[in-house]
Amino acid sequence: MVVNQAYLFFIFIVNGILIGIIFDFFRILRKSFNTKDFVTYIEDILFWILTGFSILYFIFVFNNGEIRFFMFVAIGIGVILYMKIFSSVFIKINVNIINFLKKVFMTIIIVPIRFIKKIFFKPISFIFINIRNLYRKNYKKIENNVKN
Repeated sequence: MVVNQAYLFFIFIVNGILIGIIFDFFRILRKSFNTKDFVTYIEDILFWILTGFSILYFIFVFNNGEIRFFMFVAIGIGVILYMKIFSSVFIKINVNIINFLKKVFMTIIIVPIRFIKKIFFKPISFIFINIRNLYRKNYKKIENNVKN
């Protein structure tokens, strides 16, 4: 019986660590991308839904749906352990990875688009500018002829 309780305590410490990872996932998204308040609210709601499902899943799978006070203590201990030991390193590494991927994305996608724009659209805009200038000159001539 005591071994089973210790096993459950450990399992719920792991659940607390997973909740800490989920929390940091949303913190990483906020640090890597500029999110509007509405998106932040949606992320918060999603966090609480995922956390609730995680806790319920662990309770039903590992303890047959029986809720004990020590489970919540273990979850709290898991979250605190994760936040104190791993959180800052986890966030720093993942923010750097996301920023690197953003730079790679910019290089692979945006730079060729700018190059294509320069090659194809610059001559087209030159033609339109010349057509516009010709129209203005001819419009002034026509306007002067009509007035006379």
